[in-house]
Amino acid sequence: MEMLRRSSVFAAEVFDRSPTDKELVSQAKALCRDYIQSRLGRVGIGWSKPEQLASLWGTHGDVSAVLLWLGDELEYLRPSVYRNVARQLNITVASESVVTDAFLAVASDIFSTGVTWGKIVSLYAVAGSLAVDCVRHGHPAMVHTIVDCMGEFVRKSLSTWLKRRGGWADLTKCVVNTEVGLRSHWLVLSLSTFGHYVKAMVLYLLRDK
Repeated sequence: MEMLRRSSVFAAEVFDRSPTDKELVSQAKALCRDYIQSRLGRVGIGWSKPEQLASLWGTHGDVSAVLLWLGDELEYLRPSVYRNVARQLNITVASESVVTDAFLAVASDIFSTGVTWGKIVSLYAVAGSLAVDCVRHGHPAMVHTIVDCMGEFVRKSLSTWLKRRGGWADLTKCVVNTEVGLRSHWLVLSLSTFGHYVKAMVLYLLRDK
């Protein structure tokens, strides 16, 4: 926790200016690649980390570390929700258009009632699980499709909200509290997110084909 507190202070200093839309999107995609690589590694699937990630994110990996840590918390609380996403959505991962439509549909429904950091972490958890499904079924190229979808959704739907908070570094404020306080705060966020994600899956499955 002490490491995360120091990281949050460092991130606030690094990002002490209003980020541009292009920067927010690039950082969102970098975070998504990092998140996916972590999830693939956790289940024992190898995937080459793109060269541009290190150069793009550089010393700002503290934000990525916080996102991964919060994602772990959320996935621990609701493991059945963030596993086998493709099967839950009843989609084939062989089609780029199907994966794109499914991801953006879920994303839109998660944020249909507003934006919170809990929902953003939830979306990254969905992306990570969906990427695992794609690679397991022999379609690793779909990882780049998911990353691009994340960037597009951030550009269209989240950039304004992120700008008002000074960018991605604001996420580190989620880990400034004490361990007990953090867990209580995160539990509230995750339970709210869980309800929106279930609703998103149901709406996707029931929509007109």
